[in-house]
Amino acid sequence: MGKDDQLSRDDPGKTAWHALSSDDATATLDVDPEHGLHDKAVTTRRETFGANRLQKGTRQSVLRRFLGQFNNLFLYLLLFAGLVTGLLGEYLDSGVIFSVVLIIGVIGFVQEGRAERALESVQKILSHDARVTRDGKKRTLPAEELVPGDIVHLEAGDSVPADLRLLRARNLQTQEAALTGESTAVEKSADPVAEDADIGDRASLVHSGTVVTAGQGTGVVVRIGDETEIGQISTMLSEVESLRTPLMRKLDSFTRTLSIAILALSVIVLLIGVFVWGRDWSEMFLAAVSIAVAAIPEGLPAVMTVTLAIGVERMARRNAIIRKLPAVETLGAVTMICADKTGTLTRNEMTVKTLRSAASEVEVEGVGYAPEGGFTVEGDKVDISEHADLREMLRIGLLCNDATLTRKDGEWRPEGDPMEAALIALARKAEFDQEAEAANRPRKDAIPFASERRYMATLHEDDAGNCVIFVKGAPERLLEMCGTEQHGDQTRELDADQWLVWADEIAERGQRLLAVARKDVGEVSELAEDEAEHDLIFQGLFGLIDPAREEAIESVGICHEAGIGVKMITGDHARTAASVAATLGIRSSNEVLTGREVEAISDDDLPDRIADVNVFARASPEHKLRLVTALQSRGQIVAMTGDGVNDAPALKRADIGIAMGQEGTEVAREASAMVLADDNFASIERAVEEGRVVYDNLRKSILFLLPTNFAQAFIIVLAILLGFVLPVTPVQILWINMVTAVTLGIAFAWEKAEGDLMTRAPRPPDEALLTAFVLWRTAFVGMLLLSGAGLLFYLEQQDPDTPVELARTLAVNALVMGQVFYLLNTRSFSAPAWTLSGLTGNRVVLIAIAAIIFLQLLLTYAPFMNTLFSTVPLDARGWGLCILVGIVVFVLVEGEKVLHRRGNFPFASVAPGAEDARSPEPGRGRGR
Repeated sequence: MGKDDQLSRDDPGKTAWHALSSDDATATLDVDPEHGLHDKAVTTRRETFGANRLQKGTRQSVLRRFLGQFNNLFLYLLLFAGLVTGLLGEYLDSGVIFSVVLIIGVIGFVQEGRAERALESVQKILSHDARVTRDGKKRTLPAEELVPGDIVHLEAGDSVPADLRLLRARNLQTQEAALTGESTAVEKSADPVAEDADIGDRASLVHSGTVVTAGQGTGVVVRIGDETEIGQISTMLSEVESLRTPLMRKLDSFTRTLSIAILALSVIVLLIGVFVWGRDWSEMFLAAVSIAVAAIPEGLPAVMTVTLAIGVERMARRNAIIRKLPAVETLGAVTMICADKTGTLTRNEMTVKTLRSAASEVEVEGVGYAPEGGFTVEGDKVDISEHADLREMLRIGLLCNDATLTRKDGEWRPEGDPMEAALIALARKAEFDQEAEAANRPRKDAIPFASERRYMATLHEDDAGNCVIFVKGAPERLLEMCGTEQHGDQTRELDADQWLVWADEIAERGQRLLAVARKDVGEVSELAEDEAEHDLIFQGLFGLIDPAREEAIESVGICHEAGIGVKMITGDHARTAASVAATLGIRSSNEVLTGREVEAISDDDLPDRIADVNVFARASPEHKLRLVTALQSRGQIVAMTGDGVNDAPALKRADIGIAMGQEGTEVAREASAMVLADDNFASIERAVEEGRVVYDNLRKSILFLLPTNFAQAFIIVLAILLGFVLPVTPVQILWINMVTAVTLGIAFAWEKAEGDLMTRAPRPPDEALLTAFVLWRTAFVGMLLLSGAGLLFYLEQQDPDTPVELARTLAVNALVMGQVFYLLNTRSFSAPAWTLSGLTGNRVVLIAIAAIIFLQLLLTYAPFMNTLFSTVPLDARGWGLCILVGIVVFVLVEGEKVLHRRGNFPFASVAPGAEDARSPEPGRGRGR
């Protein structure tokens, strides 16, 4: 049996390649690292493992996806209404209803393609070409043609074409933020690591889709296509089920309840009419259909779409770009935010915060790369120019450095290693001139940083021709290379133990450490490693951190006040994550769980185990997905932020996935429902507030529309049960439903916050749309409208000379006028509507009222409308009676709200916004 046949059974995807030595790896793959694979082996392996690309999942046909958008009970009701109006001969109204259904279907169809585009985006990340050795010759070929065992060569700027086990590495660094979330470049080497090492600690592997930022390397392909780390993420992404939003779940329940109620009412009336009153089956069937048409709120989908769209516009102005319309409302329901650390909660700008010399510890002010801020010791300002030892530390950091820091468009932007850029910013704060320093001490030679050396050294010459070696690197390594230390103006014997104590103290604050040292060497022309690694003078330590965003600190506090939990899930180290979390004020049990510890917890135990843990470090894609799923199993509505490819599965699984717009990958953006234009956690808090406004406005819309449907349905029921002629016809009912929805109903989309929404706890995730308060208000106002319109119709019918068309025109206008006045009531759940703000605070409301009055005048006086809707002109008396109905509705509903505010009403505790009744007027919430 050949080795290639053996490979077909040993699945390279299951081998812990990072733990094998390079010799063992090439032996397992049966390849000579100098000669590479021969053509026959390549052909055999391609037949076994396939091409190096991500496999596309099976897709539904376009027609099937489109038809699937109509598999919704509420749309069934609308289609039924459209069919009925068509059968009644009202083809125009039937066409309008069918158009609404079609628009809703198209919107859903467009949005559903999002997950498929996310998978396509993953494929775009993969490298297109690779430099390999085959048959002893180097060649460039398409990355798709790589097979396990190929020898691949890498250099700075390359995108890694497959998962490689490194055989040789020289100063090799890769940017793996998209996979691990770690913001700085990762050092790589050919040395094996522990088998249980986290993905971010597997230094002997480089991963497909990551980028080489420095150095050169050679590796053997160990995994291709779907078996690579990025391929496994793609597979997870395709398998993750997107959850329906809370609003969609509630709408399902709402429409189910409403449908049952409508059908039950229609059937009851049909049976009573036939078996009790002895009326004809066909007559009663049409009557039952009329009741169904009256009770279905045809305009609700249009109202909801407009309300959500206005929310999208508001959020866009606050740097939150919504990609999925229902996500607007979902934000308002969020109970837990799982946030990535780097760039979202922090600035993604390395900053030196601590200088530690043998004589003192100095705190550095300012954040980011801007050279702004001073120096303090125990809170007192210090002048660095008076401390020669500190100035020498800064000089070493400035000159033993390959990064640059330039100002463009008012912002300081680094090129090169972020930690080196931070050292340049530090020196500028002490008024060092980088060009002048480089001119005074020109660099003659350098030893670049290498993971096996753990330091960088440079050789500089002064005007007198004397040379000095500047070194920076890991504290432990530099302490081994030093014999003395700088203490003020003097040098003394090195106290390595004390420096390690100081290093631990700085590290406990979550700061990364760099040490610097120097050595005078007289006149030399080049720098040798032996010379640089002995008898150095230890100068001191730098403590660096990616600082928390100031606005994120405030926003985390606001989220806690609003009853929203915040958990940090990051690929960074536990100590760093804990320090940043403490700075941000993220509440925690002081416990940090690592990805490895999460792996050891069963799915059943995980929800309870993580309930009080708010910081998770060294987290992989699988860990993030499990954490989100575990939180959802406890009934949490979870928002998940992320920017890397590794975040995409969790972003898709979360109730609302939030991707970064500036630093995020296209994969993350396609898998998310919302994108942050400024990558700032504070924008999430503002978006949550807007989401709560949208939900309140949707509740107000439902609270406004349902009473009209109630009144229309029961006015027909009563007429049938009492043997009266119908007060309104089915076509008139459709008119009222549609015009009030598209004028008065959509006005709520522009309402502002009522009270301070961010001091209100999140609403219960299982709270129904049809609460006791909504049912009460629907019945209460519905009876008022029914009584007013029914009474006018009944009184007009007492005169035998009054045509039924006149009585029906009065009833229709009475219903609409009642709606106009009730619109003013509904602008606030509890606050009074008779104030100036209550009556005029929303300009769109006034426009909507003007529009509905115009439409009613058209309905009443236009001859063609008289013919279509069987209406007749009204005199001043008729209009006065209709307005009187509206005034009565307004006064009685305001009386009900007074009882709410006093707490003397049985449903006051369940009225939305009841806790904000202290707000004197609607629209006086947090500034907008």
